[in-house]
Amino acid sequence: MKIAGKLRKHPIAAAVALAVALGPAGAAAQEEEGQPDIIPEPQVQNPDEAIEEVVVLGRFISSSQQLVNERMNDAFATDLLGSDTISRLGDSTVAAALRRVPGLTLVQDKFVYIRGLGERYSSATLNGAQIPSPDLTRNVIPLDVFPTSVVESLKVQKSYDPSVSANFGGGAVDIRTKGIPDAFTARVEFGLGYNSEVPSSVSTYSGGGDDRYGSDDGTRALSQGLVQALNDFQGNFALNNIENQVANNFPDLGTTERLFQTETINRELAAQLNRNIAIETEDPDPDIKLRASIGNKFALGNDWEAGFAIGASYENDWRWRETRNAVVGNPEEQNGVRQETTRNVNITGSANFGLTFLEDHEIETTSLFLRDTDDETEIFDFFNENRFASSGRGFRTYRLEWEEREMVTNQIRGTHYLGVDTKERLPFLNFLGFIPEETRFNWYYSDSEATTDIPNRVVITADTFFDANGVQTSENVSLSSNAGDYRFTELEDDVRDHGFSVMLPVEFANSYVEISGGGAHNQKARTYRQTQFSIGFREVSDISLLRGPLDEVFSDENIFATIPNPDPSNPVPGSLVYENDLFFNRTGANTNSYLAATMTDSAFGQVDWTIADTWRIVAGARWEDYRQVSIPWNPYGFTLGSPQVDADFEGREEELESLYFQDDQVYPSVGLTYMGSLWADTFQLRIGYSETAVRPDLREITDSSYIDPITDALTFGNPGVRPADVENIDVRAEWFFANSDTFSVTFFSKDITNPIEFFEIPASDTTFAREILNADSAEVQGVEVEFLKELGFLGGWGDMFFVQGNATYQWSRDLVIGPNGGSVSCEERDPDGNVVASDCNLSGSSESVVNFMIGFDSPDSRHTASLIYNVFSERLFAFGRFERPDAFEQPFTSLDLTYFWYPTDRMTFQLKAQNLLDESVSIEAAGVTIFEEKPGINISAAFQWGF
Repeated sequence: MKIAGKLRKHPIAAAVALAVALGPAGAAAQEEEGQPDIIPEPQVQNPDEAIEEVVVLGRFISSSQQLVNERMNDAFATDLLGSDTISRLGDSTVAAALRRVPGLTLVQDKFVYIRGLGERYSSATLNGAQIPSPDLTRNVIPLDVFPTSVVESLKVQKSYDPSVSANFGGGAVDIRTKGIPDAFTARVEFGLGYNSEVPSSVSTYSGGGDDRYGSDDGTRALSQGLVQALNDFQGNFALNNIENQVANNFPDLGTTERLFQTETINRELAAQLNRNIAIETEDPDPDIKLRASIGNKFALGNDWEAGFAIGASYENDWRWRETRNAVVGNPEEQNGVRQETTRNVNITGSANFGLTFLEDHEIETTSLFLRDTDDETEIFDFFNENRFASSGRGFRTYRLEWEEREMVTNQIRGTHYLGVDTKERLPFLNFLGFIPEETRFNWYYSDSEATTDIPNRVVITADTFFDANGVQTSENVSLSSNAGDYRFTELEDDVRDHGFSVMLPVEFANSYVEISGGGAHNQKARTYRQTQFSIGFREVSDISLLRGPLDEVFSDENIFATIPNPDPSNPVPGSLVYENDLFFNRTGANTNSYLAATMTDSAFGQVDWTIADTWRIVAGARWEDYRQVSIPWNPYGFTLGSPQVDADFEGREEELESLYFQDDQVYPSVGLTYMGSLWADTFQLRIGYSETAVRPDLREITDSSYIDPITDALTFGNPGVRPADVENIDVRAEWFFANSDTFSVTFFSKDITNPIEFFEIPASDTTFAREILNADSAEVQGVEVEFLKELGFLGGWGDMFFVQGNATYQWSRDLVIGPNGGSVSCEERDPDGNVVASDCNLSGSSESVVNFMIGFDSPDSRHTASLIYNVFSERLFAFGRFERPDAFEQPFTSLDLTYFWYPTDRMTFQLKAQNLLDESVSIEAAGVTIFEEKPGINISAAFQWGF
C-alpha cells in the first residue's frame, strides 16, 4: 500500500502508521503455514524517511486501524467505519452501521440523526458526489437503501471544511464504495436468516410474476385504459362529466339510455383497477442472501496498470410486526392494533474499472445499481372518538402497498500527482517546472437517477362489530363512496454533479504548506406525480355483499349487477338500472404532485500550514450560489383537451416567483491542531470553528399540503421558511498508542439561528397535521468519548480480547420556539404571551448514546467473535401543542452477537444474532404508551468462499 499525499510528507503520520503495523495485533499473528492473513514482519524504517509500504496484520484490530491514518490526517473532526468493522458488527445496511458511530442515532430504521439534530441536518454523498433521494417527500437520502456489501468505508465528517457542501448541520456522511483490488479476488456468499416475530403463516395478497425480483410486472400498475380515459375525460370521471361527453357523441340517445350508458362507462373504468386484492395467507420463506464478486488488477507494461471489480447481491426477507397505539386522554377506549407483513427484496449490482499510470495518475469509474422493494400487507383494527371500544363497533383498514425504489449511478473520477516519475517519463511537462512536486489535481463527474414507483397503494375501510365480551362477530366493507382508496405514485430524481480541486504543496525548512482550491456544479431535477381514485358502494341491495373477501366485494358481479328499472315513469319499457350504487372518480388534492429543481455553483479555497510537525493551521472559505424552486403541479390541468404543463402555470407568475429561493453566501472555516506525544506515542488536539447553513427541503417552500408517507401526517409547506444558520465549534483530543489502543474526547457546540422544525396544527379528530416553521434558535452542546483497548495487560488470555466503545452526552439540546411556534407544552407563558420558562428540546435528540463492543480474536486467527451493545436515552418524538403532551421515544437497548470461523484461508462461516434482549420500540406521552412495536430477534448464518 503506497502512502500518498500528506502521508508522504508528514513524518508523524508515517510513524503512527508504522506503530499500528507493529502493534500487538500484528505481533500476535503467527507465521504458521496455511493460516490466513499471515504476512512476514515488515522492516522498521526511520520515520523521517518516506515510507513506501506498510503491512497491517490481524483480522479486526489492524484492519480497523487502516483508517487511523486518514482520521489523523484530517484537519477536522472525522469518524470512520471500514468494511471489516462493519462486517464484524453484523449490520446489513449503511443506516444500521452508522448507529455505531459516536453521537449518531438511527430513526425509523432509515434516517441518521447526528448529535441530536434531525435528518434534515445531515447529508450523504457517494464517493464524494451528490446523489439523488428516492424518498417521496424529503431531499435527504434514506440510508437503508444502501447495503453494506457495496461499502469500503463510511466517513462521518462532524466538523465542516470548505471542500464539502455548506449545507451542513450535524454532519456529512460519505459512502465510499469498494474499489479495484490489488490482486485477483473472487468471492461467493450464501446466507439464511430468521426473525422471531415472523409467524408460520402471514397475510399477503396475489401479486405479479416478477415479485421475487422486486419488480412489478404490470399487475398492479395503472391500466392503459385508465391512462387513456384520464386524457379523454380530462381527469374527471364524475357522472355529469361523462354524461356530457355521451350526449355530445350520441345526441340521439334518450335520457334513460344516456344515463345508463354514462353509468356503464364509469363502472367499466372502475373495473380496470386491480381488484384481485383478497387477503391470503402464505408460509414465509427464511431470509435469503446471495452475494458474488470478482476483481483483478493487471500490469500493462512497466508504467500502466488496469483493474476491475464486479459484484452483485440478492436479498429476500420477510418481516411481520404488530404495533399498538392509543390516545393519551382515553387509552382504554381509543386504541388500535396494526399487523403488517413486509416482503423486502434488495438487489445490488456494481462495476468498477480503473487505470493507473506511474502510480501518480489514476482514473476510476463506478457504476452502481440499487433496487430496494417493499411489498406490504396491513390489517389495522382501531377505535377512535367516533367509535369507542365499548360501543360494540370499530374500524378496520386493509392496506396493500408495493414500493419499488431504484437508484442508478455512474461516476468517473481521477487523481493526478505531478511527481518525479511523471516528469521523467513525460519530459514535455518540464515547462511546468515552476509547479511544486506532489501537486495534486482531483476531478469527478457523477450522473445519478433515483426513482420510486408505487404502482398501486390500496386502502379498504371496513366496519367491525363486537359482542358484549369484546369478541368480533362480523365485519363488512364500509358503505361509503371512499371505502376504497387507490393511489399510483411516481417519483424521478435526477442529479448531475461535477467538480475539481487542486492542491499545491510548498515546503520550507521547518514547515509545510498545502494551498488548495476548487469548484463544483450540482443540479437536481425532481418530478413527483400522484394519481388517486376513490371507489365504494353508497348503497347495496343486500349488506351481505360487503361481507365477503375483498375481491368478491368489488367483483364484476357486484359492480355490473342490474335489475329492471323500477321507476313507474320510465319511458323505456324493459330498461335496466344498476342494482348497487357505485361511486368511482379521481380524487385527492391537485397539489399532491409537484416539480422541483435545485442548482448550486460553488468554489472554495483553503490554506493548510504545518509548522515543525507540531502545529497545524487550516483556514478557508466556500462560496455557494444555491437556487431552488418547488412548484405544486396539477398533471390534470387541461387545455384544449390535452394535458399541458404550461397551461397549469398560466397566470401564476407572481405565485411562481414566491416559490423561487436563492441563497448566495460565503461560509468560513478555521482549524488549529497541536501534534505531540502527551501521554501517548502520538497526541493530537484539534480545535475547529465554521459557519454553515441548513436549507429547506424541496416541498417545504410551497404552500401546498401533502401526506407524508413516513409519518402519515398531513403536512403543510411554508413559502416563508428560510435556511437555518449554524455556528459549529469542535474541540477534539486524540491519543494514539503504539499498541494500537486509541482514546479520544470531543467537545462540540452548535448554535442554530432559525432552526427548521415541524409543529402540530389544528385538524380533525382523526387527522394529525403539521406545518414547517422557523423556530427562534437552538443550541446543542455535548461531549463524545471513544476508545479502543486491547486486554493483553490482563495476561496471556487477555491477548485474545479487546474492548471498543463510544459514548455521547449532550447537556444542552435547547430549542427556543419563538413567536412562530405558538403555544407548546414545553413552554410557560405569561398572560401577555411572553415566554417565562422553557424546557424544549430538539425533536429526535437524546441526552446520551452508548456503544460498547467486546471482541475476541483467537491466537491462530481462525475464530473471531463480538458482543455489541447499543442504547440511547429517551428522545423527543413530537412536540405537544394545543394542550397535548410531548411524546417521547423510550430507550431501546440493543445487544448483538457475531461469530466468524475461518476453517481455511478461503472459507468463512458467520453466525449473527441481533436484538438478543428482544426489546420493544415504544413511545409514551404523559405516562401513556401511545405506540409499541417488537422488532423481534434476528438470527442468520452465512457461508463465504473466496480468494
